[in-house]
Amino acid sequence: MHIISICFISFISLFSMSLSLFFLSLKFLLMDLVYFIEWEVITLNSSSIVMTFLFDWMSLMFMSFVLLISSLVIFYSKEYMSEDYFINRFIMMVLLFVLSMMLLIISPNLISILLGWDGLGLVSYVLVIYYQNVKSYNAGMITALSNRIGDVALLMSIAWMLNYGSWNYIFYLEMMKSHYEMFIIGSLVMLAAMTKSAQIPFSAWLPAAMAAPTPVSALVHSSTLVTAGVYLLIRFNILFVDSWMGSFLLLIGGLTMFMAGLGASFEFDLKKIIALSTLSQLGLMMSILAMGFAKLAFFHLLTHALFKALLFMCAGAVIHNMKNSQDIRVMGSLMNQMPLTSACLNVANLALCGMPFLAGFYSKDLILEIVSLSYVNMFSFFLYFFSTGLTVCYSFRLVYYSLTGDFNSNAFHPLNDYGWTMSKSMLGLLVMAVIGGSMLSWLIFPAPDMICLPMHLKLLTLTVCILGAFSGYLISNVSLYFSNKALNYYSMSVFAGSMWYMPALSTLGVIYYPLYFGMNVTKSFDQGWSEYFGGQHLYSSLKYFSMINQFLQNNNLKIYLLTFVFWVILLVMLMIL
Repeated sequence: MHIISICFISFISLFSMSLSLFFLSLKFLLMDLVYFIEWEVITLNSSSIVMTFLFDWMSLMFMSFVLLISSLVIFYSKEYMSEDYFINRFIMMVLLFVLSMMLLIISPNLISILLGWDGLGLVSYVLVIYYQNVKSYNAGMITALSNRIGDVALLMSIAWMLNYGSWNYIFYLEMMKSHYEMFIIGSLVMLAAMTKSAQIPFSAWLPAAMAAPTPVSALVHSSTLVTAGVYLLIRFNILFVDSWMGSFLLLIGGLTMFMAGLGASFEFDLKKIIALSTLSQLGLMMSILAMGFAKLAFFHLLTHALFKALLFMCAGAVIHNMKNSQDIRVMGSLMNQMPLTSACLNVANLALCGMPFLAGFYSKDLILEIVSLSYVNMFSFFLYFFSTGLTVCYSFRLVYYSLTGDFNSNAFHPLNDYGWTMSKSMLGLLVMAVIGGSMLSWLIFPAPDMICLPMHLKLLTLTVCILGAFSGYLISNVSLYFSNKALNYYSMSVFAGSMWYMPALSTLGVIYYPLYFGMNVTKSFDQGWSEYFGGQHLYSSLKYFSMINQFLQNNNLKIYLLTFVFWVILLVMLMIL
Protein backbone atom coordinates (compact mmCIF):
# COMPACT_ATOMS: atom_id res chain seq x y z
CA MET A 1 0.00 0.00 0.00
CA HIS A 2 2.87 2.33 0.86
CA ILE A 3 4.43 1.78 -2.59
CA ILE A 4 1.19 2.49 -4.38
CA SER A 5 0.60 5.61 -2.32
CA ILE A 6 4.00 7.24 -3.03
CA CYS A 7 3.69 6.53 -6.78
CA PHE A 8 0.10 7.71 -6.91
CA ILE A 9 0.73 10.88 -4.87
CA SER A 10 3.74 11.76 -7.05
CA PHE A 11 1.71 11.14 -10.20
CA ILE A 12 -1.26 13.28 -9.06
CA SER A 13 1.00 16.11 -7.82
CA LEU A 14 3.15 16.28 -10.95
CA PHE A 15 0.18 15.94 -13.31
CA SER A 16 -1.80 18.75 -11.64
CA MET A 17 1.31 20.97 -11.61
CA SER A 18 1.80 20.21 -15.30
CA LEU A 19 -1.74 21.30 -16.18
CA SER A 20 -1.43 24.48 -14.09
CA LEU A 21 1.87 25.43 -15.71
CA PHE A 22 0.51 24.73 -19.20
CA PHE A 23 -2.44 27.09 -18.76
CA LEU A 24 -0.12 29.65 -17.17
CA SER A 25 2.22 29.38 -20.18
CA LEU A 26 -0.75 30.05 -22.50
CA LYS A 27 -1.49 33.23 -20.56
CA PHE A 28 2.16 34.32 -20.78
CA LEU A 29 2.25 33.49 -24.52
CA LEU A 30 -0.95 35.32 -25.41
CA MET A 31 -0.19 38.38 -23.25
CA ASP A 32 3.55 38.38 -24.07
CA LEU A 33 4.56 38.39 -20.39
CA VAL A 34 7.99 37.78 -18.86
CA TYR A 35 8.48 37.62 -15.09
CA PHE A 36 12.01 38.03 -13.73
CA ILE A 37 11.99 37.19 -10.02
CA GLU A 38 14.86 37.88 -7.62
CA TRP A 39 14.79 36.13 -4.26
CA GLU A 40 17.25 37.42 -1.67
CA VAL A 41 18.26 34.26 0.17
CA ILE A 42 20.60 35.84 2.73
CA THR A 43 22.26 39.22 3.35
CA LEU A 44 25.43 39.51 5.40
CA ASN A 45 26.63 43.09 5.96
CA SER A 46 26.58 44.48 2.41
CA SER A 47 26.91 41.09 0.62
CA SER A 48 23.73 39.36 -0.48
CA ILE A 49 23.07 35.99 -2.08
CA VAL A 50 20.28 36.40 -4.63
CA MET A 51 18.47 33.57 -6.43
CA THR A 52 16.97 34.59 -9.79
CA PHE A 53 14.17 32.91 -11.74
CA LEU A 54 12.94 33.61 -15.27
CA PHE A 55 9.33 32.81 -16.07
CA ASP A 56 8.28 33.23 -19.70
CA TRP A 57 6.08 31.16 -22.01
CA MET A 58 9.04 29.02 -23.08
CA SER A 59 10.22 28.00 -19.61
CA LEU A 60 6.65 27.43 -18.35
CA MET A 61 5.65 25.31 -21.36
CA PHE A 62 8.82 23.23 -21.18
CA MET A 63 8.28 22.67 -17.45
CA SER A 64 4.68 21.59 -18.03
CA PHE A 65 5.82 19.01 -20.63
CA VAL A 66 8.62 17.71 -18.37
CA LEU A 67 6.16 17.34 -15.48
CA LEU A 68 3.56 15.62 -17.69
CA ILE A 69 6.06 13.03 -18.93
CA SER A 70 7.54 12.60 -15.42
CA SER A 71 4.10 11.99 -13.90
CA LEU A 72 3.27 9.32 -16.48
CA VAL A 73 6.73 7.72 -16.13
CA ILE A 74 6.29 7.48 -12.33
CA PHE A 75 2.82 5.97 -12.80
CA TYR A 76 4.34 3.51 -15.31
CA SER A 77 7.14 2.64 -12.85
CA LYS A 78 4.58 1.46 -10.29
CA GLU A 79 4.13 -1.71 -12.36
CA TYR A 80 7.45 -1.86 -14.21
CA MET A 81 9.51 -1.64 -11.00
CA SER A 82 6.96 -3.48 -8.82
CA GLU A 83 9.41 -6.29 -7.96
CA ASP A 84 12.03 -3.83 -6.79
CA TYR A 85 12.25 -3.79 -2.99
CA PHE A 86 13.61 -0.20 -2.98
CA ILE A 87 11.03 1.34 -5.33
CA ASN A 88 10.52 4.29 -2.92
CA ARG A 89 14.17 5.22 -3.29
CA PHE A 90 13.85 4.92 -7.07
CA ILE A 91 10.83 7.28 -7.13
CA MET A 92 12.68 9.77 -4.90
CA MET A 93 15.64 9.77 -7.28
CA VAL A 94 13.38 10.36 -10.27
CA LEU A 95 11.76 13.28 -8.42
CA LEU A 96 15.21 14.69 -7.61
CA PHE A 97 16.08 14.37 -11.29
CA VAL A 98 12.95 16.31 -12.27
CA LEU A 99 13.69 18.96 -9.64
CA SER A 100 17.21 19.51 -11.09
CA MET A 101 15.68 19.93 -14.54
CA MET A 102 13.16 22.47 -13.20
CA LEU A 103 15.97 24.50 -11.65
CA LEU A 104 17.87 24.48 -14.94
CA ILE A 105 14.83 25.55 -16.99
CA ILE A 106 13.89 28.60 -14.90
CA SER A 107 17.45 29.88 -14.30
CA PRO A 108 18.63 32.96 -16.20
CA ASN A 109 21.81 32.77 -14.12
CA LEU A 110 24.87 30.66 -14.91
CA ILE A 111 25.47 29.79 -11.25
CA SER A 112 21.99 28.37 -10.64
CA ILE A 113 22.15 26.71 -14.08
CA LEU A 114 25.30 24.92 -12.87
CA LEU A 115 23.39 23.67 -9.79
CA GLY A 116 20.66 22.15 -11.98
CA TRP A 117 23.23 20.96 -14.55
CA ASP A 118 25.35 19.13 -11.95
CA GLY A 119 22.21 17.84 -10.23
CA LEU A 120 21.20 16.20 -13.52
CA GLY A 121 24.69 14.76 -13.97
CA LEU A 122 24.90 13.32 -10.46
CA VAL A 123 21.39 11.83 -10.33
CA SER A 124 21.75 10.42 -13.88
CA TYR A 125 24.94 8.63 -12.75
CA VAL A 126 23.11 7.15 -9.75
CA LEU A 127 20.20 6.03 -11.95
CA VAL A 128 22.44 4.55 -14.68
CA ILE A 129 24.25 2.35 -12.11
CA TYR A 130 20.91 1.42 -10.49
CA TYR A 131 21.09 -2.27 -11.45
CA GLN A 132 24.60 -2.58 -9.96
CA ASN A 133 26.53 -4.75 -12.37
CA VAL A 134 29.84 -4.20 -14.18
CA LYS A 135 28.18 -3.04 -17.40
CA SER A 136 26.09 -0.47 -15.50
CA TYR A 137 29.13 0.79 -13.61
CA ASN A 138 31.08 1.27 -16.86
CA ALA A 139 28.11 3.02 -18.50
CA GLY A 140 27.70 5.27 -15.45
CA MET A 141 31.39 6.15 -15.46
CA ILE A 142 31.47 7.14 -19.15
CA THR A 143 28.24 9.15 -18.65
CA ALA A 144 29.60 11.00 -15.63
CA LEU A 145 33.08 11.67 -17.06
CA SER A 146 31.81 12.82 -20.48
CA ASN A 147 29.46 15.25 -18.76
CA ARG A 148 32.25 16.52 -16.51
CA ILE A 149 33.91 18.05 -19.59
CA GLY A 150 30.82 20.18 -20.11
CA ASP A 151 30.65 21.03 -16.41
CA VAL A 152 34.22 22.34 -16.52
CA ALA A 153 33.37 24.41 -19.62
CA LEU A 154 30.39 25.89 -17.76
CA LEU A 155 32.60 26.70 -14.75
CA MET A 156 35.08 28.45 -17.06
CA SER A 157 32.28 30.48 -18.65
CA ILE A 158 31.19 31.51 -15.12
CA ALA A 159 34.76 32.67 -14.46
CA TRP A 160 34.79 34.64 -17.76
CA MET A 161 31.54 36.35 -16.84
CA LEU A 162 33.27 37.96 -13.84
CA ASN A 163 34.26 40.66 -16.36
CA TYR A 164 30.60 41.69 -16.52
CA GLY A 165 28.27 43.05 -13.84
CA SER A 166 26.53 39.81 -12.93
CA TRP A 167 26.12 36.17 -13.93
CA ASN A 168 22.64 36.78 -15.33
CA TYR A 169 23.55 36.11 -18.96
CA ILE A 170 20.01 37.06 -19.99
CA PHE A 171 20.95 40.77 -19.55
CA TYR A 172 23.90 40.54 -21.94
CA LEU A 173 22.28 38.63 -24.83
CA GLU A 174 21.85 41.77 -26.95
CA MET A 175 25.47 42.88 -26.59
CA MET A 176 26.90 39.40 -27.17
CA LYS A 177 27.34 39.95 -30.88
CA SER A 178 29.77 42.88 -30.52
CA HIS A 179 31.93 41.67 -27.62
CA TYR A 180 34.84 39.33 -28.27
CA GLU A 181 34.68 38.01 -24.70
CA MET A 182 31.11 36.90 -25.21
CA PHE A 183 32.28 34.70 -28.10
CA ILE A 184 34.59 32.92 -25.65
CA ILE A 185 31.73 32.49 -23.18
CA GLY A 186 29.44 31.35 -26.03
CA SER A 187 32.05 28.80 -27.20
CA LEU A 188 32.36 27.36 -23.68
CA VAL A 189 28.56 27.18 -23.32
CA MET A 190 28.38 25.46 -26.73
CA LEU A 191 30.99 22.88 -25.58
CA ALA A 192 28.93 22.27 -22.42
CA ALA A 193 25.75 21.82 -24.47
CA MET A 194 27.52 19.46 -26.88
CA THR A 195 28.57 17.14 -24.04
CA LYS A 196 25.13 17.17 -22.38
CA SER A 197 23.27 16.64 -25.66
CA ALA A 198 25.80 14.00 -26.80
CA GLN A 199 26.96 15.58 -30.06
CA ILE A 200 30.05 14.28 -31.87
CA PRO A 201 32.64 13.50 -30.38
CA PHE A 202 30.79 13.01 -27.06
CA SER A 203 28.11 10.67 -28.43
CA ALA A 204 29.25 7.39 -26.86
CA TRP A 205 27.65 7.94 -23.45
CA LEU A 206 24.08 8.21 -24.74
CA PRO A 207 23.58 4.58 -25.92
CA ALA A 208 25.65 3.43 -22.91
CA ALA A 209 23.18 5.15 -20.56
CA MET A 210 20.62 2.52 -21.65
CA ALA A 211 21.90 0.47 -18.70
CA ALA A 212 19.42 2.48 -16.58
CA PRO A 213 15.89 1.12 -15.93
CA THR A 214 13.53 1.73 -18.88
CA PRO A 215 11.33 4.34 -17.09
CA VAL A 216 14.49 6.38 -16.48
CA SER A 217 15.42 6.02 -20.17
CA ALA A 218 11.96 7.29 -21.12
CA LEU A 219 12.49 10.36 -18.94
CA VAL A 220 16.15 11.01 -19.78
CA HIS A 221 15.79 10.62 -23.54
CA SER A 222 12.60 12.58 -23.98
CA SER A 223 12.59 15.76 -21.96
CA THR A 224 15.29 15.99 -19.31
CA LEU A 225 19.01 15.22 -19.44
CA VAL A 226 19.77 15.20 -23.17
CA THR A 227 17.54 18.18 -23.95
CA ALA A 228 19.25 20.37 -21.32
CA GLY A 229 22.05 21.27 -23.76
CA VAL A 230 19.62 22.15 -26.55
CA TYR A 231 17.53 24.28 -24.18
CA LEU A 232 20.62 26.18 -22.98
CA LEU A 233 21.62 26.92 -26.58
CA ILE A 234 18.07 28.07 -27.37
CA ARG A 235 18.56 30.68 -24.63
CA PHE A 236 21.94 31.66 -26.16
CA ASN A 237 20.62 31.50 -29.75
CA ILE A 238 21.59 35.10 -30.69
CA LEU A 239 25.24 34.04 -30.76
CA PHE A 240 24.83 31.55 -33.61
CA VAL A 241 23.33 33.85 -36.23
CA ASP A 242 25.94 34.65 -38.92
CA SER A 243 28.93 33.46 -36.88
CA TRP A 244 31.53 30.67 -37.10
CA MET A 245 29.87 29.00 -34.08
CA GLY A 246 26.63 28.59 -36.02
CA SER A 247 28.47 27.03 -38.98
CA PHE A 248 30.43 24.69 -36.71
CA LEU A 249 27.31 23.60 -34.81
CA LEU A 250 25.46 23.03 -38.11
CA LEU A 251 28.21 20.65 -39.25
CA ILE A 252 28.42 18.81 -35.91
CA GLY A 253 24.62 18.49 -35.65
CA GLY A 254 24.35 17.16 -39.21
CA LEU A 255 27.14 14.61 -38.70
CA THR A 256 25.62 13.44 -35.40
CA MET A 257 22.26 12.99 -37.11
CA PHE A 258 23.83 10.99 -39.95
CA MET A 259 26.06 8.87 -37.69
CA ALA A 260 23.20 7.96 -35.33
CA GLY A 261 20.85 7.05 -38.19
CA LEU A 262 23.51 4.84 -39.76
CA GLY A 263 24.31 3.17 -36.42
CA ALA A 264 20.64 2.44 -35.66
CA SER A 265 20.26 0.68 -39.02
CA PHE A 266 22.85 -1.91 -37.92
CA GLU A 267 21.74 -2.27 -34.29
CA PHE A 268 19.77 -5.22 -32.84
CA ASP A 269 19.25 -3.99 -29.27
CA LEU A 270 15.73 -2.54 -28.96
CA LYS A 271 16.63 0.18 -26.45
CA LYS A 272 19.83 1.16 -28.28
CA ILE A 273 17.92 1.65 -31.54
CA ILE A 274 15.58 4.08 -29.77
CA ALA A 275 18.55 5.74 -28.02
CA LEU A 276 20.27 6.28 -31.38
CA SER A 277 17.06 7.74 -32.77
CA THR A 278 17.14 10.24 -29.87
CA LEU A 279 20.71 11.11 -30.82
CA SER A 280 19.60 11.64 -34.42
CA GLN A 281 16.78 13.98 -33.35
CA LEU A 282 19.15 15.91 -31.07
CA GLY A 283 21.42 16.44 -34.08
CA LEU A 284 18.40 17.74 -36.00
CA MET A 285 17.53 20.19 -33.19
CA MET A 286 21.13 21.40 -32.91
CA SER A 287 21.54 21.94 -36.64
CA ILE A 288 18.27 23.88 -37.11
CA LEU A 289 19.18 25.93 -34.01
CA ALA A 290 22.58 26.68 -35.58
CA MET A 291 20.77 28.09 -38.61
CA GLY A 292 19.04 30.62 -36.33
CA PHE A 293 15.59 29.03 -35.96
CA ALA A 294 15.44 28.75 -32.16
CA LYS A 295 11.63 28.64 -31.96
CA LEU A 296 11.55 25.79 -34.46
CA ALA A 297 14.19 23.86 -32.47
CA PHE A 298 12.08 24.35 -29.31
CA PHE A 299 8.96 23.19 -31.17
CA HIS A 300 10.69 19.98 -32.25
CA LEU A 301 12.08 19.53 -28.72
CA LEU A 302 8.54 19.43 -27.30
CA THR A 303 6.97 17.22 -29.97
CA HIS A 304 9.95 14.85 -29.86
CA ALA A 305 9.59 14.57 -26.06
CA LEU A 306 6.02 13.26 -26.43
CA PHE A 307 6.54 10.47 -28.93
CA LYS A 308 10.00 9.47 -27.64
CA ALA A 309 8.69 8.91 -24.10
CA LEU A 310 5.88 6.80 -25.59
CA LEU A 311 8.39 4.84 -27.70
CA PHE A 312 10.47 3.99 -24.62
CA MET A 313 7.40 3.05 -22.60
CA CYS A 314 6.30 0.63 -25.34
CA ALA A 315 9.82 -0.80 -25.53
CA GLY A 316 9.76 -1.23 -21.73
CA ALA A 317 6.45 -3.10 -21.92
CA VAL A 318 7.89 -5.40 -24.62
CA ILE A 319 11.10 -6.02 -22.63
CA HIS A 320 9.05 -6.63 -19.46
CA ASN A 321 7.00 -9.28 -21.27
CA MET A 322 9.99 -10.81 -23.06
CA LYS A 323 11.51 -11.49 -19.61
CA ASN A 324 14.20 -8.81 -20.02
CA SER A 325 15.33 -9.78 -23.51
CA GLN A 326 16.14 -6.75 -25.67
CA ASP A 327 17.23 -8.46 -28.91
CA ILE A 328 14.77 -7.67 -31.73
CA ARG A 329 15.81 -10.86 -33.57
CA VAL A 330 14.11 -13.04 -30.94
CA MET A 331 10.87 -11.04 -31.08
CA GLY A 332 8.54 -10.99 -34.08
CA SER A 333 4.76 -11.17 -34.51
CA LEU A 334 4.24 -9.10 -31.36
CA MET A 335 1.17 -7.47 -32.90
CA ASN A 336 -0.69 -10.77 -32.43
CA GLN A 337 0.45 -11.21 -28.82
CA MET A 338 0.45 -7.56 -27.62
CA PRO A 339 -1.93 -5.60 -29.88
CA LEU A 340 -2.32 -2.52 -27.64
CA THR A 341 1.41 -2.07 -27.05
CA SER A 342 2.09 -2.68 -30.76
CA ALA A 343 -0.48 -0.02 -31.73
CA CYS A 344 1.15 2.51 -29.39
CA LEU A 345 4.62 1.58 -30.67
CA ASN A 346 3.45 2.01 -34.26
CA VAL A 347 1.94 5.44 -33.60
CA ALA A 348 5.14 6.58 -31.83
CA ASN A 349 7.27 5.22 -34.67
CA LEU A 350 5.17 6.93 -37.33
CA ALA A 351 5.33 10.20 -35.36
CA LEU A 352 9.12 9.82 -35.31
CA CYS A 353 9.16 9.25 -39.07
CA GLY A 354 7.06 12.38 -39.66
CA MET A 355 3.82 10.71 -40.72
CA PRO A 356 1.37 13.48 -41.73
CA PHE A 357 -0.83 14.85 -38.93
CA LEU A 358 0.99 13.12 -36.08
CA ALA A 359 3.15 15.08 -33.61
CA GLY A 360 6.48 14.64 -35.39
CA PHE A 361 5.15 15.72 -38.79
CA TYR A 362 4.44 19.34 -37.84
CA SER A 363 7.98 20.00 -36.60
CA LYS A 364 10.06 17.76 -38.89
CA ASP A 365 8.31 18.71 -42.11
CA LEU A 366 8.55 22.40 -41.22
CA ILE A 367 12.27 22.05 -40.41
CA LEU A 368 13.03 20.32 -43.72
CA GLU A 369 11.01 22.87 -45.72
CA ILE A 370 12.81 25.74 -43.95
CA VAL A 371 16.13 24.05 -44.83
CA SER A 372 15.01 23.82 -48.47
CA LEU A 373 14.12 27.51 -48.37
CA SER A 374 17.31 28.68 -46.62
CA TYR A 375 20.81 29.34 -47.90
CA VAL A 376 22.53 26.14 -46.86
CA ASN A 377 25.43 24.28 -48.51
CA MET A 378 24.98 21.04 -50.42
CA PHE A 379 26.68 18.86 -47.79
CA SER A 380 24.35 20.05 -44.98
CA PHE A 381 21.35 19.70 -47.29
CA PHE A 382 22.37 16.10 -48.02
CA LEU A 383 22.86 15.32 -44.29
CA TYR A 384 19.40 16.67 -43.42
CA PHE A 385 17.49 14.69 -46.01
CA PHE A 386 19.56 11.50 -45.99
CA SER A 387 19.35 11.33 -42.18
CA THR A 388 15.56 11.74 -42.40
CA GLY A 389 15.47 8.80 -44.81
CA LEU A 390 17.61 6.76 -42.38
CA THR A 391 15.17 7.57 -39.54
CA VAL A 392 12.29 6.04 -41.49
CA CYS A 393 14.55 3.16 -42.57
CA TYR A 394 15.51 2.01 -39.05
CA SER A 395 11.97 2.64 -37.74
CA PHE A 396 10.45 0.33 -40.35
CA ARG A 397 13.24 -2.18 -39.78
CA LEU A 398 12.35 -2.20 -36.08
CA VAL A 399 8.66 -2.70 -36.86
CA TYR A 400 9.44 -5.50 -39.31
CA TYR A 401 11.71 -7.38 -36.88
CA SER A 402 9.57 -7.01 -33.75
CA LEU A 403 5.91 -6.49 -34.62
CA THR A 404 5.33 -8.35 -37.89
CA GLY A 405 6.82 -11.50 -39.42
CA ASP A 406 7.28 -14.81 -37.64
CA PHE A 407 7.37 -15.32 -33.88
CA ASN A 408 11.02 -16.07 -33.04
CA SER A 409 10.90 -16.54 -29.25
CA ASN A 410 10.23 -19.63 -27.13
CA ALA A 411 7.06 -21.61 -27.72
CA PHE A 412 6.10 -21.24 -24.06
CA HIS A 413 5.94 -17.49 -23.58
CA PRO A 414 4.15 -15.05 -21.23
CA LEU A 415 3.39 -12.27 -23.76
CA ASN A 416 0.23 -10.31 -23.04
CA ASP A 417 -1.22 -6.82 -22.71
CA TYR A 418 -2.53 -7.20 -19.18
CA GLY A 419 -0.23 -4.60 -17.59
CA TRP A 420 -3.03 -2.08 -17.16
CA THR A 421 -0.99 0.46 -15.22
CA MET A 422 1.66 0.56 -17.96
CA SER A 423 -1.04 0.63 -20.63
CA LYS A 424 -2.79 3.62 -19.04
CA SER A 425 0.48 5.58 -19.00
CA MET A 426 1.08 4.72 -22.65
CA LEU A 427 -2.45 5.68 -23.68
CA GLY A 428 -2.03 9.06 -21.97
CA LEU A 429 1.05 9.77 -24.07
CA LEU A 430 -0.57 8.25 -27.17
CA VAL A 431 -3.20 11.00 -27.15
CA MET A 432 -0.46 13.64 -26.86
CA ALA A 433 1.62 12.02 -29.62
CA VAL A 434 -1.38 12.34 -31.95
CA ILE A 435 -2.67 15.83 -31.08
CA GLY A 436 0.44 17.43 -29.54
CA GLY A 437 2.05 18.61 -32.78
CA SER A 438 -0.99 20.39 -34.20
CA MET A 439 -1.80 21.97 -30.82
CA LEU A 440 1.76 23.30 -30.38
CA SER A 441 2.01 24.53 -33.96
CA TRP A 442 -1.11 26.69 -33.47
CA LEU A 443 0.27 28.04 -30.19
CA ILE A 444 3.91 28.68 -31.09
CA PHE A 445 3.29 29.84 -34.68
CA PRO A 446 -0.12 31.58 -34.52
CA ALA A 447 0.52 33.47 -37.78
CA PRO A 448 2.13 30.87 -40.09
CA ASP A 449 4.53 31.99 -42.82
CA MET A 450 3.97 30.75 -46.33
CA ILE A 451 6.79 28.51 -47.58
CA CYS A 452 6.83 28.66 -51.38
CA LEU A 453 8.91 25.90 -52.95
CA PRO A 454 9.02 24.17 -56.34
CA MET A 455 6.99 20.95 -56.55
CA HIS A 456 10.05 18.65 -56.50
CA LEU A 457 11.41 20.27 -53.31
CA LYS A 458 7.95 20.27 -51.72
CA LEU A 459 7.62 16.54 -52.35
CA LEU A 460 11.27 15.75 -51.50
CA THR A 461 10.53 15.10 -47.79
CA LEU A 462 7.71 12.70 -48.62
CA THR A 463 9.80 10.96 -51.29
CA VAL A 464 12.76 10.52 -48.92
CA CYS A 465 10.45 9.05 -46.24
CA ILE A 466 8.85 6.57 -48.68
CA LEU A 467 12.26 5.50 -50.02
CA GLY A 468 13.56 5.11 -46.44
CA ALA A 469 10.57 2.95 -45.46
CA PHE A 470 10.99 0.75 -48.54
CA SER A 471 14.75 0.39 -47.88
CA GLY A 472 14.11 -0.55 -44.24
CA TYR A 473 11.62 -3.23 -45.27
CA LEU A 474 13.89 -4.56 -48.02
CA ILE A 475 17.03 -4.68 -45.86
CA SER A 476 15.18 -6.47 -43.03
CA ASN A 477 13.50 -8.96 -45.32
CA VAL A 478 16.72 -9.86 -47.12
CA SER A 479 18.86 -10.11 -43.98
CA LEU A 480 16.23 -12.04 -41.99
CA TYR A 481 15.15 -14.63 -44.56
CA PHE A 482 17.84 -14.78 -47.24
CA SER A 483 21.44 -13.74 -46.59
CA ASN A 484 22.92 -10.89 -44.60
CA LYS A 485 24.62 -8.83 -47.32
CA ALA A 486 26.20 -6.55 -44.70
CA LEU A 487 28.60 -9.38 -43.79
CA ASN A 488 30.14 -9.16 -47.28
CA TYR A 489 31.35 -5.67 -46.30
CA TYR A 490 32.27 -6.59 -42.76
CA SER A 491 34.73 -3.81 -41.88
CA MET A 492 32.39 -1.12 -43.27
CA SER A 493 29.46 -2.59 -41.36
CA VAL A 494 31.45 -2.66 -38.12
CA PHE A 495 32.52 0.95 -38.67
CA ALA A 496 28.95 2.14 -39.34
CA GLY A 497 27.35 -0.03 -36.65
CA SER A 498 29.78 0.95 -33.89
CA MET A 499 29.04 4.70 -34.16
CA TRP A 500 32.27 5.30 -36.11
CA TYR A 501 34.35 3.65 -33.30
CA MET A 502 33.31 6.46 -30.96
CA PRO A 503 32.60 4.27 -27.89
CA ALA A 504 36.11 2.77 -28.08
CA LEU A 505 37.73 6.18 -28.58
CA SER A 506 35.68 7.73 -25.78
CA THR A 507 36.42 4.85 -23.42
CA LEU A 508 40.14 5.16 -24.10
CA GLY A 509 40.21 8.95 -24.41
CA VAL A 510 37.85 9.87 -21.59
CA ILE A 511 38.33 7.03 -19.10
CA TYR A 512 41.36 4.77 -19.60
CA TYR A 513 44.23 7.08 -20.56
CA PRO A 514 43.32 10.03 -18.29
CA LEU A 515 42.89 7.69 -15.30
CA TYR A 516 46.10 5.79 -16.16
CA PHE A 517 47.99 9.07 -16.52
CA GLY A 518 46.50 10.28 -13.24
CA MET A 519 47.61 7.08 -11.51
CA ASN A 520 51.20 7.51 -12.80
CA VAL A 521 51.30 11.18 -11.77
CA THR A 522 50.01 10.25 -8.31
CA LYS A 523 52.57 7.47 -7.90
CA SER A 524 55.50 9.49 -9.25
CA PHE A 525 54.81 12.86 -7.66
CA ASP A 526 52.18 12.69 -4.95
CA GLN A 527 53.32 9.39 -3.50
CA GLY A 528 56.87 9.56 -4.94
CA TRP A 529 59.24 12.51 -5.07
CA SER A 530 57.01 14.91 -3.16
CA GLU A 531 56.68 12.30 -0.42
CA TYR A 532 60.45 11.68 -0.39
CA PHE A 533 61.36 15.37 -0.22
CA GLY A 534 58.17 16.42 1.54
CA GLY A 535 56.13 14.70 4.21
CA GLN A 536 58.02 11.41 4.59
CA HIS A 537 61.49 13.01 4.47
CA LEU A 538 60.47 15.62 7.02
CA TYR A 539 59.06 12.86 9.23
CA SER A 540 62.20 10.68 9.07
CA SER A 541 64.53 13.69 9.63
CA LEU A 542 62.56 14.89 12.64
CA LYS A 543 62.43 11.36 14.00
CA TYR A 544 66.25 10.99 13.66
CA PHE A 545 67.01 14.31 15.34
CA SER A 546 64.42 13.57 17.99
CA MET A 547 66.19 10.29 18.79
CA ILE A 548 69.54 12.08 19.18
CA ASN A 549 67.88 14.71 21.34
CA GLN A 550 66.24 12.02 23.43
CA PHE A 551 69.61 10.26 23.80
CA LEU A 552 71.19 13.46 25.06
CA GLN A 553 68.31 14.20 27.41
CA ASN A 554 68.47 10.78 29.00
CA ASN A 555 71.77 11.82 30.80
CA ASN A 556 73.57 8.75 29.47
CA LEU A 557 76.40 10.94 28.13
CA LYS A 558 77.01 12.59 31.49
CA ILE A 559 77.27 9.20 33.21
CA TYR A 560 79.67 7.88 30.55
CA LEU A 561 81.83 11.02 30.82
CA LEU A 562 81.96 10.89 34.63
CA THR A 563 82.83 7.18 34.56
CA PHE A 564 85.49 7.79 31.93
CA VAL A 565 87.00 10.73 33.93
CA PHE A 566 86.92 8.61 37.13
CA TRP A 567 88.83 5.74 35.51
CA VAL A 568 91.36 8.11 33.94
CA ILE A 569 92.05 9.77 37.33
CA LEU A 570 92.31 6.32 38.96
CA LEU A 571 94.85 5.11 36.36
CA VAL A 572 96.93 8.31 36.70
CA MET A 573 97.04 7.95 40.50
CA LEU A 574 98.06 4.30 40.23
CA MET A 575 100.86 5.23 37.81
CA ILE A 576 102.13 7.97 40.15
CA LEU A 577 102.13 5.59 43.08
